Amino acid sequence: MTHIKNIGHFCLNDSDGYIINDANIEKIDSNFYTLIEKVVKTYRRQLGADLHSVYIRGSIPRGLGILGVSDLDTICVTTKKISDIELGWVKSAEEELNKEFKCVNGVEMSFFYLDDICNTGTFSIIPFMIKTHSICAFGENLSDQLPYYKADRILANEHIINLKDQIVQAKEDLRGNEDKEDILDCCVWIMKIIIRAGLALVMEEEEQYTRDLYPAYEAFSRYYPEQKEKMLQALEYAINPTHNTDELILYLNDMGVWMMEASEKWLLRHNPRKERNMLINEL
Repeated sequence: MTHIKNIGHFCLNDSDGYIINDANIEKIDSNFYTLIEKVVKTYRRQLGADLHSVYIRGSIPRGLGILGVSDLDTICVTTKKISDIELGWVKSAEEELNKEFKCVNGVEMSFFYLDDICNTGTFSIIPFMIKTHSICAFGENLSDQLPYYKADRILANEHIINLKDQIVQAKEDLRGNEDKEDILDCCVWIMKIIIRAGLALVMEEEEQYTRDLYPAYEAFSRYYPEQKEKMLQALEYAINPTHNTDELILYLNDMGVWMMEASEKWLLRHNPRKERNMLINEL
């Protein structure tokens, strides 16, 4: 069992309040180098001219990667629409990489169309991740073409607008599920969503952002101390997931419902039209 530790930190902001990208290739532990090279080679071999660029995001390029625990999260930008690219090879490629490299918990290969990335009139999470949490491992770095982002209601909305649907989906996926690995994956997925949504509820006041779970939990707890223990439970589930579906559904019917109600109140105040992608320049 992994013990909860006070690790992680809020993103740095510049003097104008914009989030600073603290990911850097020099921060990557050398134990991950060979894997990253293999992933880039796989993208290049499979996509050829359809590949624009590859990014490494998350804890590893921020120097926070934990051997055997962290995932290698990658973003692949393509020059063709995703629907026009054959991606039947992806699952087997991920499985092969996961089998060969034990330095990570898993490899995630994700694909996004170049034109969609560069359409930045409204907020989208992938351009945000490239700008604020990623390094370019291959190709033309799009970061300079993307807008700067603040820890504001536009960013908070990304974590709140879909929360109700995500909790409902998690409960549907858990009911009657006997696949233990699938249950564990769902547990980690929905608990991370709940914790980050908790930070989003107070982001306007905090004026800070993080993908790291512990500081997000702490920030939420300062404003909602009565829910602190239940959010701590979400953190526990995210780090040490359970395959007890009854236990998880019970939690989602309790804290999950509270989060949905709190999110609805937030939306009424900050996004009454419930726009999924808010205009970046509307503030």
